Amino acid sequence: MKEYGSNVQKLADHITAMQDREKRTLYAHILVELMRQIHPNMKDNQDYYNKLWDDLYIISGFELDVESPYPPPSKEVLGRKPLRVDYNQQNLTYKHYGRNVELLIEKAIQTEDKDDRLAFVSYLFRLMRSFYNSWNKDNPEDAVLLEHLEDLSEGQLKEEVAYIRQNGPIEASPKDRNSNPERGRSSQPTGYQAQTNTYTPGNDRSSSNTNTNRNRHNNKFSKNNNNNRNRRK
Repeated sequence: MKEYGSNVQKLADHITAMQDREKRTLYAHILVELMRQIHPNMKDNQDYYNKLWDDLYIISGFELDVESPYPPPSKEVLGRKPLRVDYNQQNLTYKHYGRNVELLIEKAIQTEDKDDRLAFVSYLFRLMRSFYNSWNKDNPEDAVLLEHLEDLSEGQLKEEVAYIRQNGPIEASPKDRNSNPERGRSSQPTGYQAQTNTYTPGNDRSSSNTNTNRNRHNNKFSKNNNNNRNRRK
């Protein structure tokens, strides 16, 4: 194996030719540690040590007889080719939209509520635009996307497509059933109510408390002045 170099190959051949099995096992462990130091960037875990022992068996030509923590690999597995990965054979009408868009269109067709279906189709319209821009690096016209949407739905979303073609997509979310599909997010209530403060002079506690404190301070000051005058006399 070229990644370990010729010196590791010579050491493996020397260890394999040893007569003493205990000494051969000791040197094999030392050689595995040396092989680990040759590639310090590899992770130090149990699977990696298993790979190092497998590499040592391969370097020795599967003739190394030692007490290793892992069983030696079989020769048949070494020359076996990896399994062929089957590609997706689904016939997509528009590949740049992908299979997930077709599944979402099927979900929109099954939606019974008209408002939810219109919101669903509007979401699909915007999603298809983003996929189209990523694939073609171009801003498509609405008529093109709507034509593709009607083609993928096989004409089962004509009412929603016609509404978007005339009025544009709505901003409501498909999950928000309480929102009105005819209005956008900017006109939806936010749940925040501004607080209005009405001023009535008779009910102003802060002003009454302030006046009371001022009167107490004035009375205390006047009493002190009277006492000082009496002492002078």
